[in-house]
Amino acid sequence: MSRRGHTLRQSMDWLHTWAGVLFSVLLFLVFFMGTLSVFDQELDRWMLPQTRLTTQRDFSFDQQVKPHLEQLAPHAKQWFVGYPNERTPVVRIGWREDGKFVTRLVNPRTGELLPEAGSWGGTGFFFPFHYSFHIKWMDIGAWLLAVVGIGMLVLLVSGVIIHKKIFTDLFTFRPDKSRHRATLDVHNICGVLILPFHFLITLSGLIIFIMIYFKPALPLLFGSEASKATQEAFGQVSRPPLKVPGRLAEIDPMVAEAKELWGGGNVRNLSIANPHDQNAVVQVLRHPDDRVTYSTMTVAFDGVTGAVLGEQKLTPVIGVQRFFSGLHMIPFSHWGIRWLYFLMGLGGCVLIASGLLLWVDKRQLRHLKEGRNGYRIVNALACAGTMGVVVSTLAMLVANRILPAMDGRATIEAGVYFVVWIFSLLHAAWRSRVTPLTRDAWFEQGYMTAVLAISAVLLNALTTGDHILGSIVTGRWAIAGTDAVLLFTALLALCVVRRYSRAATSRAMRPTDAAGAGVVESAS
Repeated sequence: MSRRGHTLRQSMDWLHTWAGVLFSVLLFLVFFMGTLSVFDQELDRWMLPQTRLTTQRDFSFDQQVKPHLEQLAPHAKQWFVGYPNERTPVVRIGWREDGKFVTRLVNPRTGELLPEAGSWGGTGFFFPFHYSFHIKWMDIGAWLLAVVGIGMLVLLVSGVIIHKKIFTDLFTFRPDKSRHRATLDVHNICGVLILPFHFLITLSGLIIFIMIYFKPALPLLFGSEASKATQEAFGQVSRPPLKVPGRLAEIDPMVAEAKELWGGGNVRNLSIANPHDQNAVVQVLRHPDDRVTYSTMTVAFDGVTGAVLGEQKLTPVIGVQRFFSGLHMIPFSHWGIRWLYFLMGLGGCVLIASGLLLWVDKRQLRHLKEGRNGYRIVNALACAGTMGVVVSTLAMLVANRILPAMDGRATIEAGVYFVVWIFSLLHAAWRSRVTPLTRDAWFEQGYMTAVLAISAVLLNALTTGDHILGSIVTGRWAIAGTDAVLLFTALLALCVVRRYSRAATSRAMRPTDAAGAGVVESAS
């Protein structure tokens, strides 16, 4: 017995229910953004048409990139260069300027600067949203993610305990039964079928940020040197500037030497600290696209002499952390596993959304009779926190295709997301008040999902000329795949909404008295 008069299963049922209500909206946001981040670099190709280039791995830093950095950021304390790869066919250069991180794109084939991005893309908006909610101050976003992750683990453990027939639920789906029963079956199937993935992705997500979560304890171990803990853990090399002018040696030979030290492999990125100082440091990071562990195997060079300063040697603890990071972020080149992660991520989104619907369905009639508004509040938050997130994402993609080139375009594009999200909450709150015993808010935002998804595909074809068939013919699979997912999203939204809206209409037309109607609604 756990709570007085309750069995363990009953106590876990209570915990599962209320932990779900408390964490589900943020959990859906994390899962949905994480699912999009599986193909964040492909979304970059869709959102940044100027990057739709053929893959070109081999290029010269000294000839094609260094002149741009010398011209654009001659006084920067550090340069960053992201090398092209199979998923990202452009060179990304960056530096800090007036407290902001500035990036530009370079064509690796010609060495020409590409037009301004004008968008944060998938890697700049959806991926950071997944792990930080775009809250960087004092790492609050990462700490909020920790709370949500622990909540997910609580939901998983309690969900297993409360299932009496966990294996039977895996094969039970009754779409012809009541709406409530069909939703419960979907919830159970997604929860049981993808349970190992949910546990792995949640636990590994917490392990990734081990250095942030242990940051408050670092002064106890390192004292005044706590700021250097990360450098020691990850084997990074850092030297203060001598404030003596120095001439940067050629970088290409350093990159070639780093590849020899690795025994093969591709470069992910490199950074140059104090590029015009006698103490310049060049760090070359290996791309982990041929292994599970997310180990970048850094080699550091003296920027002036080209001598090797050190190679990254991870401690055992950080080695484990890098392994789980690889399981979570799948850096390796395996499209089958990447699509599997994407589908399982969507399954997690369905699990969370269906759980919220079950809570509302079970309590709406009772709360209405008692004059309570709790279910209406949860219904509005649940609708905006699930369907509203999808609608906002699609609205952002539409804005990406119709906004003209202008200063601050990327910020306006992101602003569209949050404005539409707020309107989705207002719409859900209004519909929850007007039609308290139906899912009208969900259905209407489902229709909006279909409209926006189709609009995004059409606008992409009109503004770039890359329609889905043409993208397939030319081998632009990132564009074709994004369009295909958008069209499938529209089709799925229409099918689900039409099915359940017809079922709701048929129930409303049945000649039942008030009591009968109440029974029907409480079970739906």
